[in-house]
Amino acid sequence: MWSMHLQNLRRLFLNRRNAGSRQGEARSLSVVEGCLALTIFVGLSSAEGIHPAYTQLDNGLKVIIYPSHTAPIVSCRLFYVTGSVHEAPGHTGIAHMLEHLLFKGTKTIGTSDPKRDQILEAKIEKVMDSLEAVREDSVKAAGWKSRYDSLLAEQRKIMIKEELWGAYERAGGTELNAFTSDLMTAYFVTLPKNKVELYLWLESDRMKNAVLREFYPEHDVVMEERRMRVEDSPTGRYWESLMGIFYEAHPYRFPTIGYPSDIKYLTQREAEDHYRRYYKPNNAILVLAGDVDTAWAMSQIKRYFNGIPRGEEFPPVVTQEPPQAGEKRLTVHRADARPRLDILFHTPGFPNEDLYALDVVEGVLSGKSGRLYQKLVKELKLAISASAGNDVTKYTSNFQVSADLDGAPAIDKVEKAVWEVLDDMAKHPISERELQRARNQVVANSIRAVENLDNLATQLAYWEMRGGWENINTFPEAVQKVSAEQVQKVCAKYFLRDAATVGVLLPKGSKP
Repeated sequence: MWSMHLQNLRRLFLNRRNAGSRQGEARSLSVVEGCLALTIFVGLSSAEGIHPAYTQLDNGLKVIIYPSHTAPIVSCRLFYVTGSVHEAPGHTGIAHMLEHLLFKGTKTIGTSDPKRDQILEAKIEKVMDSLEAVREDSVKAAGWKSRYDSLLAEQRKIMIKEELWGAYERAGGTELNAFTSDLMTAYFVTLPKNKVELYLWLESDRMKNAVLREFYPEHDVVMEERRMRVEDSPTGRYWESLMGIFYEAHPYRFPTIGYPSDIKYLTQREAEDHYRRYYKPNNAILVLAGDVDTAWAMSQIKRYFNGIPRGEEFPPVVTQEPPQAGEKRLTVHRADARPRLDILFHTPGFPNEDLYALDVVEGVLSGKSGRLYQKLVKELKLAISASAGNDVTKYTSNFQVSADLDGAPAIDKVEKAVWEVLDDMAKHPISERELQRARNQVVANSIRAVENLDNLATQLAYWEMRGGWENINTFPEAVQKVSAEQVQKVCAKYFLRDAATVGVLLPKGSKP
């Protein structure tokens, strides 16, 4: 879980306005390194640990502040608990579209003439409503589209492009970015310590006064992003289809970037409704990690955010994934694909004690000393890499086994070898050495995940969203108590053939 989470964090920080996430390979660590990491972690958790200041404002805003005076900078994060899991068929991609639009500015940011901009925006919204009403009539739609283009041209004369983005850059901001995932939409930047108030002002203004300018042009931007990340990616459509098969009912099946037809027909009214519903303080988590005075920061946060009223309490996600009726399989052939095999299993949502043992399973299977690599790469020479990932998340989780293949793969032999490894773990206890190595790996990866403030700030928000920031400390501690018997039990419980979803990606012309 921790190694997978580290890979996800890196990917999110590298991709500007990323639309989603995919699972990464687990990382390995030697026993010697792991023992050293364990010593460090035990000392850290018992002596000081990760213990930020926490409060919740009267309007529901959750605030986490972690002072660290190693450098005169502060990692600033504002997470909204809204993503593709909160969407519905026909409306997928709205959370991600809104993320793009939130960079267009507010009532006073992004325009040189707020009053004129407000008048034009009202006219544009009316024209867009009329356009949506006749979009199936090409002749009438063309007339309204022409009117829209004319109004947009007027609005652009008074727009200040990227003013919000530029304000952060001029203040010395780095790591400036945003991303949308299945569960959250995040806006973040790392600023000099004396510019934190700027962040609080800009983000509080964006929370209550956003203006969704250039809505239709942004359709094209998102569609191009989808083309690059999904359609033109060797694994993009494969993963989208595999998730759609793996999840039959749960909204985790929806791609965060949205389906093409849904993106095409998203309306500004939908985006505004989503903004009014989810971009409220009672649905947000604010994190500051770095060279900041806690008392001062709390006073400034209250100054800028206390006046924003809480939003309505929208219904929680209640759809549950039904028990799998049998094995599910997907085979995709693509010209530019590198062959791979993926086997996925449903596991419980966090919190659940089985997830701690499954984290140990990940450690036993992954890495160059792990059972998958030793079996598939070293012994049988059927793969060039092999790994496992315990993807722990809210509502429902999953465990994945993956193998990257080379040349003309014998998929049936690879799959047979994977099942031999999994079956052996279900039938026999792992060795004490494997157990300790896996435990140490979890501890070491948990330390790596918080060794810089950017990752730490993001992890604090993720854990708070899952149920409490305290789990950043308690999860790796709980893994240390896992026994070999518990590992064997969860393997026998979850690694079942009629509960597996198997994905195969092959170059065109290859036989499965």
